Amino acid sequence: MTTVFWAGFWTFLLDQASKYFVVHFLDLRVRGEIDVLPPFINLRMAWNTGINFGLFSDNGDVARWFLIGMAFVICAAVLFWVHKDRPGRLGLISAGLLIGGALGNVVDRFLYGAVADFLNMTCCGISNPYAFNVADITIFIGAFGLVLWGAPQKAT
Repeated sequence: MTTVFWAGFWTFLLDQASKYFVVHFLDLRVRGEIDVLPPFINLRMAWNTGINFGLFSDNGDVARWFLIGMAFVICAAVLFWVHKDRPGRLGLISAGLLIGGALGNVVDRFLYGAVADFLNMTCCGISNPYAFNVADITIFIGAFGLVLWGAPQKAT
């Protein structure tokens, strides 16, 4: 479980540091957008009160507290799962990535009332209107990693 803790800790720290840097230091909350490597990588401030792609974002405080609660339930379920059916090292790292990212987004909901999304990537002539953050990336990678490596390790 130490592996889960450290993967989650560093994921959480990277997520919160990147958000602080972009939102406050670069002042993206006021500037709104910064072109980094146009048109491929840009910073676009988006406050997501819902879930992926802004789904369920019209429900105000009810959705906010529901999503905070769901994040805690999911983190607890993942911890229970990897404790009960201990996967290998990659599975444990995947669990930590998912949990660290989820808790990073929970902190945003507590501090700002919404998740701070700022990364926008466009490619190949397709304009992407959505933004995401480091936590979103690690949640996706962690969930995908648990699908691949979440099975219990066989005793030898």
